[in-house]
Amino acid sequence: QVQLVESGGGLVQAGGSLRLSCAASGLTFSWYTMGWFRQTPGKERESVATISGSGGTTSYGDSVKGRFTISRDNTKNTVYLQMNSLKPEDTAVYYCAVGKTTFMTPEAAGVKGAFGSWGQGTQVTVSS
Repeated sequence: QVQLVESGGGLVQAGGSLRLSCAASGLTFSWYTMGWFRQTPGKERESVATISGSGGTTSYGDSVKGRFTISRDNTKNTVYLQMNSLKPEDTAVYYCAVGKTTFMTPEAAGVKGAFGSWGQGTQVTVSS
């Protein structure tokens, strides 16, 4: 049974930084693409960033490119999201998730519904 536990959220001023962590268990971590997503009330969940199992391929949503960095440590079964130059519009609940299949291609990772086994989420609030 896959379990994901996010941490690192909080309140930060605009222009500040936060680092989110997601610890995974119950899977062969390096076989799976991981993703960070975010959601605000009344809006659809948005893909923020994804990273391949090896860490060699990453992708980012247009709204966070150049500001956020996704990484992973396969020895610790953990994926990270470094968020810099935060803006009030980055305020959301952030979730990590696991790709539904092993060794997912980057194209497949971009398909809606490609991720399952979500964490409980961590709140990020950016004040202006």
